[in-house]
Amino acid sequence: MKIGIIGAGRIARVHARSVAAHPLATLTVISDPIEEAGRTLADSYGARWTASADDLINDTEVEAIIICSPTPFHAEQILAAARAGKPVLCEKPVAMDIATVEQLERDLEGLHARVMMGFNRRFDPSFAKLHALATDGTVGKVEQVTIISRDPAAPPAEYIATSGGIFKDMTIHDFDVARFFLGDITSVVAIGQNLDPALKDTGDFDGAIITLTNAEGATATITNSRHCAAGYDQRLEVFGDRATLNADNIRPTTVTVSGSEYTDAREPYLDFFLTRYEAAYTAELNEFISAITEGRNPSPSIDDGKKALEIAEAADRSARTGIIVRL
Repeated sequence: MKIGIIGAGRIARVHARSVAAHPLATLTVISDPIEEAGRTLADSYGARWTASADDLINDTEVEAIIICSPTPFHAEQILAAARAGKPVLCEKPVAMDIATVEQLERDLEGLHARVMMGFNRRFDPSFAKLHALATDGTVGKVEQVTIISRDPAAPPAEYIATSGGIFKDMTIHDFDVARFFLGDITSVVAIGQNLDPALKDTGDFDGAIITLTNAEGATATITNSRHCAAGYDQRLEVFGDRATLNADNIRPTTVTVSGSEYTDAREPYLDFFLTRYEAAYTAELNEFISAITEGRNPSPSIDDGKKALEIAEAADRSARTGIIVRL
């Protein structure tokens, strides 16, 4: 499958590496308006570069598209790809607001669009194993899900200003993981934190605690922070009436060191999402290619992206007003 990637930033480089390594895919074209970034990435994988996303979308050689552009372009590029009859894997979030997603849904009617949203954590081997155990009844009735997600360091203030805020940019992955285990969410309550002096003027939160509830009363509690001295902290617990499932942080090796000054010392966590979720990106791409090849709709879908965005907007409203938001 000949794949084109829109964008040449950090997440595009992750996808380019996955495509290049996949035995059933070829990276064909990179589009980015910044020539140095786009051409450098394209050259490193033997692909072509173009400044125009429209040129990539309409390129007759491109069979499928991965969208890694800034969020405000996602909806229009998904629609353009659908009109060109090409399947899309789009990075989160699907748009900056629900109104844009609803317009996109109307515009896509009758186009038989095949769109997969880039919620790669569903494909993380550990998280996927927990989901399989929850689905096959091992855990029993799921009552509580606990998600801890902390970045090693905050992004630049300039990035935060255009990111859509912590809930749409960072926590949206956790909202999708919560829905992965609990289904649709009916209520959201969030507490936002402003504890990092370097970020206090961004208008955004640098940490948050969010509680989600589904129609059966099961809950997901999400703990977020833009910084963590210990590194990239990614943990998941699923608690049911029969068992408790845990996925812990991953380290390069399982070696521990004990001596006179400390015991059971271990290597740091894998440093950031590029390494921690490398296997998840590979599995995500494999699902995308398999779904397209087999003629089925890939998952997660635009609807999954919409529902995660609805939770993100509700969380932001709750954090700023102190109210419980019903969905």
